Amino acid sequence: MKVMKRTMAVLLVLAMMVVLGACGGSKTSNKVKVINIPLTEEEYAFGVSKQEPELLEQLNAFIKQSKEDGTMETIMNRYFGDGEPVGIDPGQEDSAKDQLIVATNWEFAPFEYLDGNLAYGFDLEFMKAFADSLGKELVIKNMEFDSVLTFIDAGYGDVAAAGLTKNASREAYVNFSDSYYEANQLILVKEDDTRFDNCKDKAAVEAVLNGLDSQTKIGAQNGTTGKLYVDGDEEFGFPGLKAESKGYSSGALAVQDMLNGNIDFVIIDQAPAEALAEKFNAVA
Repeated sequence: MKVMKRTMAVLLVLAMMVVLGACGGSKTSNKVKVINIPLTEEEYAFGVSKQEPELLEQLNAFIKQSKEDGTMETIMNRYFGDGEPVGIDPGQEDSAKDQLIVATNWEFAPFEYLDGNLAYGFDLEFMKAFADSLGKELVIKNMEFDSVLTFIDAGYGDVAAAGLTKNASREAYVNFSDSYYEANQLILVKEDDTRFDNCKDKAAVEAVLNGLDSQTKIGAQNGTTGKLYVDGDEEFGFPGLKAESKGYSSGALAVQDMLNGNIDFVIIDQAPAEALAEKFNAVA
């Protein structure tokens, strides 16, 4: 993957953080690093309301067309290449208008994030292009990640666009579109944490993880694959870890808590992991 273009995601006010001390006896550090060894293989897709089968067909056709005509590559380049991200007005819901209501959690750069009053991210730009193709006005609804699917299932919106990994349990709430992005889970640690330095592959990383006990604390965003990896999930085939799991409303809060010495490391999707490392290290 290309080095990620710096995004303007609102992660936190990071100016003067107090580092209380690293877990596991390592030296204090106010920088983070990514352990670039994938723990999983996943596919992202959009979740469409089960009440709108025609919309699913339209979205799949648009995904196919966008891959063929370069639209998807152009938008991807704005977040993973040298392109310039385009801000989107989240809009206001109005029953008198023909709108596409999209549910998201904009704590997941570079796929969705907020800068000022504008929404950014691959998912949201792609949804804007899709709405335009339908002649609809886009409205973006922000909420906790683990509420996105139930919001669509309850009939309050049309599409969930939130860096969603496809799996059968989530299909109880939505119909998934064709996949558009291959993802995986990575580990974020403090810069001076050396416990994974000798790991060359997934098996070596998992050997370290499986050797941890409940004294080790691992953070992840609530409802995400990273949280399921720590807790264990039969459908994904995750046996779970003996380490203590701690959930957060965003990956940024988890990283801040790690830097404050309250957890040992964070497990999160690759692209957000890289964005978080860049953002935190820029102000360290």
